[in-house]
Amino acid sequence: MATDVHRPVTETVPTTKTPSAATPTGPTGATGATGATKPSAVRVDGLTRTFDGRAVIDDLQLDVRPGEFVALLGRSGCGKSTLLRILAGLDRDIEGTVLVPRRKAVAFQAPRLMPWKRVWRNVLLGLPGKPDREVAERALAEVGLKHRTSAWPKTLSGGEAQRASLARALVREPDLLLLDEPFGALDALTRIKAQRLVDELWQRRGCAVLLVTHDVEEAVLLADRVLVMDQGVIAYETEIDLERPRGISDPRFGELRAELLQRLGVEASAEAAAS
Repeated sequence: MATDVHRPVTETVPTTKTPSAATPTGPTGATGATGATKPSAVRVDGLTRTFDGRAVIDDLQLDVRPGEFVALLGRSGCGKSTLLRILAGLDRDIEGTVLVPRRKAVAFQAPRLMPWKRVWRNVLLGLPGKPDREVAERALAEVGLKHRTSAWPKTLSGGEAQRASLARALVREPDLLLLDEPFGALDALTRIKAQRLVDELWQRRGCAVLLVTHDVEEAVLLADRVLVMDQGVIAYETEIDLERPRGISDPRFGELRAELLQRLGVEASAEAAAS
């Protein structure tokens, strides 16, 4: 199988599935570029990732449109975070075709701030050249953290640290923002505020977002489309046809939530009893 990792996405979609490695691959990373035009921010075809002979991701297909907010659900160990790491360029030991924008950024559940660098220096960490402090300050202001520009990471609350991590992603002006359970370690109130912030930033920025989460309610609240991953493939997907801002009291919200819980093998009544 042809492997073409992290080249920019083009707008030509092949009419046939990418064949084996014996078939030449054209400059777009897809064979037979004679299909219809369909813009994509992410295009994944035939992606396989194995660990010790076991396929964690198995011939997976995925497309994310420019500016689309996609949430990815699934049980622990189904390959969600592995997929995100591959899209981020952190795991390249794969088979298949992966096309993503050059400008991409990722935020993880752990903020991963360097404790010996002040917040603004953490935001600029890894950027090419020598960007000015003002670049970091603009990103920090966008996430409501400009007043903590010169703080040390150890003095930040959990929510502040996560916002600093988000600023570090945004400062890269990404066309694709990858979020790996960024709210998982936050308390309930801080989590709600962080979700609202991400929603506002996405609508303002217009970049594509792929959010990996275990929280069905969070997925329905934020995403245009929700995917359910199972046994290394996208087993189910649904469009979220709700107007923004969304509220959990909307009957349609409850219907979508219940359907996704069922697809995950969790009955809504059982989940409510456990909460």
